[in-house]
Amino acid sequence: MDLGIQIKVALVTAASKGLGKAAARALSAEGARVAIAARGEETLRAAALEIAAATGGTVLAVPADVSVAGDLETLVAEVESALGPVDILVNNAGGPRPGVFTQMEDEDWQGAVELNLLSAIRLIRMVLPGMRARGWGRIVNITSIAVKQPIPDLILSNTVRSGLVAMAKTLADEVAAEGITVNNVCPGYMATDRVRALNEAASRAEGIPVEEVLQRTVAAIPAGRMGQPDELAALIAFLSSQQAAYINGATIQVDGGRYRGLM
Repeated sequence: MDLGIQIKVALVTAASKGLGKAAARALSAEGARVAIAARGEETLRAAALEIAAATGGTVLAVPADVSVAGDLETLVAEVESALGPVDILVNNAGGPRPGVFTQMEDEDWQGAVELNLLSAIRLIRMVLPGMRARGWGRIVNITSIAVKQPIPDLILSNTVRSGLVAMAKTLADEVAAEGITVNNVCPGYMATDRVRALNEAASRAEGIPVEEVLQRTVAAIPAGRMGQPDELAALIAFLSSQQAAYINGATIQVDGGRYRGLM
């Protein structure tokens, strides 16, 4: 299938590894000109070279911390200068620290808001005017299955990511008639550093081997395995395509069937 995004400019954040990197690779493979951002410059630039070598596409690396407003302003300016206005925005960020309600102070809540909510809001605010002027745009937010089925010991992520979905759903209504779509993807347990770190944290908290935590996690997934980043990336690429023009305001899980709800 031709996704119709050749030479479109795509910006993917938190893309030096894991889900963001896979999304950037999938978009580049479809002919988009891709910019990737993350905090670690060395890892980020290595990821850009790897993606470009695999796809033959243009991949721009711009170091940025998505929780810092000034970094985002610089990021968008550099992308627009080098590649042109952003047509496809994939919002991604690492998750806030695990824990329960009584362990969280104001600074924890504020940090989670900056990282997982305001980062997306700020980037959308910067690129949306151009999308409106061109009558075409795709915004995809990488959230978590937690927005449909809260995960124990992740109260910050459960709360703040749900706020992002609510914002996106409202925005989707506002821009739908202008050729712009806003959708959310909800990865379940994927083979990423984030999931490994959460398993290790659970192992320490419960005093059990990390292998036991992993076995318990996989046992709750009907597919019987963790997901792969490329499996989420394929959905992101499709939602970024011309063919997905009539999919708007959706929140779609990619979780091997773990979510038990009907909708």
